[in-house]
Amino acid sequence: MIHTEKPDIFDPIFEVVSCYVEHDGKILLLHRQDHKSEGDCWGLPAGKVDEGESIAEAVIREVQEETGQKIIEENLNYVGKVYVKYPDYDFIYHIFKTVISEEPIITLSEGEHKAYQWEAPAKAMDLKLVRDLDECIKMTYSI
Repeated sequence: MIHTEKPDIFDPIFEVVSCYVEHDGKILLLHRQDHKSEGDCWGLPAGKVDEGESIAEAVIREVQEETGQKIIEENLNYVGKVYVKYPDYDFIYHIFKTVISEEPIITLSEGEHKAYQWEAPAKAMDLKLVRDLDECIKMTYSI
């Protein structure tokens, strides 16, 4: 469950970054490999922040690792963060957005994702998304 305000009882064990990569009114979605956590679901380029890494450095690294795309910090917009409480652990989820003018060639990290697609945010709601991504899309795009 996601919270926009920090819950009273909240003990995050890590931080996660994600990025809405937008092109022509659509966002890039990645289809997770079956063996991954939340396998066979669609999500954003995302991952954990490494020790000593800023959240901007982490999202730039994750987008490049998962899609082959190099984005620069000046083109990142910080959407905000939410506090995520799962039954077994808590974490902080940072959300970024970047808009690209030309549709890029996406090179997937095969160990992590099996497909990608560009989808309008409202249409993305029809897909089997990773847990709570639907709520994040609604918040970000006022759906």
